[in-house]
Amino acid sequence: MIRQTPQRRRRDSTIPLINVVFLMLVFFLIAGTVAPPLDPDLELVDTAELEGREPPDALVLHADGSLSFRGQATDAETYMADHLGEEVRIVPDRAASGPRLIEVTGALRRAGAKSVFLVTQQAIE
Repeated sequence: MIRQTPQRRRRDSTIPLINVVFLMLVFFLIAGTVAPPLDPDLELVDTAELEGREPPDALVLHADGSLSFRGQATDAETYMADHLGEEVRIVPDRAASGPRLIEVTGALRRAGAKSVFLVTQQAIE
């Protein structure tokens, strides 16, 4: 006599899908409340018309690759002769080339700069 094995009930395959959707819902609810929204009555300052000005203690790398400090043309070695062992800040022009920037930072480090910082613009998007 051949015995028949009882058939197992097949589980519904939508339960794992529902669990995943529920976890995603909880995640997005929590992630959406991490940063509170800005006050709707708040009007941010418009800085589009302000004239940009470099910090007074920073080297400026111009678009043509030249360096200046406080309005006077200079180079890395001349600048470091007066500022040996200090931290150096560079304000690069947006149109300045990347290889020239790397060249200048390397020259400053070789000339004795403790560290070199790039000064950039941060914007709220």
